[in-house]
Amino acid sequence: MSGHSKWSKIKRKKGALDAKRSNIFSRLSKEITVAVKEGGISDPAMNARLRLAVMNAKGQNMPKENIERAISKGEKDGNDLTEIFLEGYSAGRVAVFVECLSDNNNRTVADIRSIFNKRGGSLGTKGCLNFIFDRKGIFTIPVKPGMNIDDLELEFIEAGAEDLEIEDGMITVTTALEDFGKFNKKLEEFKIEPQKADLQRVPTVDKRLPVSDSKVALRMIEELEENEDVQNVYHNLEMTEELEKALDEE
Repeated sequence: MSGHSKWSKIKRKKGALDAKRSNIFSRLSKEITVAVKEGGISDPAMNARLRLAVMNAKGQNMPKENIERAISKGEKDGNDLTEIFLEGYSAGRVAVFVECLSDNNNRTVADIRSIFNKRGGSLGTKGCLNFIFDRKGIFTIPVKPGMNIDDLELEFIEAGAEDLEIEDGMITVTTALEDFGKFNKKLEEFKIEPQKADLQRVPTVDKRLPVSDSKVALRMIEELEENEDVQNVYHNLEMTEELEKALDEE
């Protein structure tokens, strides 16, 4: 059960890009606002999506007043935001899936298309990457003093964990989409609060490129992540040892 997940490695290396996001609180605020809009309830105890959004915001040390402001915005004008999903390929045919929250669909689609085109990529039709990405529940749990990892691992497997990895004081658990809620309830039962819990698009197949081509693809991904309407960017670029070394040297 324990071991090394290629997706976890990609996400850790990609963390260097994620850390550059200056508008992380803006993204978290949007998710909270949409959670209120979609659920129709501003009480996290009664709105599962909002509860997760607030938990993730706290995990990123988002101030309480920011969270409350985002909830209030969802009560008043959350209808301004719409979810947009865009799929395509970078130069080198790396599959790239972009999740957005926007108050102007035409602007967002035009901006994302411009980034793809400028970097030698191209947007595809809706669903063109369905065979490349699976939606999985990803839970990041801090290891706390007194935790019995062996006992927890058995409980986690029973609750739907497909993969479990422990590294740098963090437990990363992957579940099937349909087991996301079940596993979250198991954590609540054990009074374990994850640092982050969300549904992510995990690649089923990796794309290996030479280091120079990989860097071109990563530049496009980084530019997409810097767009204010983008919430998440998923890709299937393989993190080879050569690429890891090249990124570490930058």
